[in-house]
Amino acid sequence: MINLSQPDLTQYPPRSPWVRLGDFAHLPRLLDKARAEIAGKIGEFHYNCPMDQQFFRFTGIGAEEFLAAVKAGGSDSDLLAWVMAHTTRLPYEIAAWSDWLALNGPGGVGGHEFLAGTIKGLAAGRQDIKTFFDMLDLDDYVTFGGKG
Repeated sequence: MINLSQPDLTQYPPRSPWVRLGDFAHLPRLLDKARAEIAGKIGEFHYNCPMDQQFFRFTGIGAEEFLAAVKAGGSDSDLLAWVMAHTTRLPYEIAAWSDWLALNGPGGVGGHEFLAGTIKGLAAGRQDIKTFFDMLDLDDYVTFGGKG
């Protein structure tokens, strides 16, 4: 049985970065990774990866501070309230940042090469993978047995 309060990311992926909590894109995925890190079940995933760092920079919350809050327990709603109490960001800023993050693509040449190489390794014929969120969803799906 899947225990969502202590995710085992060796058995299934974290939530999609497209899923929002309190209008924060990526926050549910970040919570899943933090909970798995605490439980020692993060597998091949990485807590405080570059996308996590985008969240931390935007909110002004430190990665270790966030992990400590998650470790203290609480539901997604509790942790959303904690985030809101520890950031000065306003709702319109959160919505705009989340929209930007969701549409964030590779940018420069190195990013394009990375994205293209990842897609080639997962599902070479795919032409619809344009953002890092798309790539993460595809990677999660293929890693856990799906056919890209």
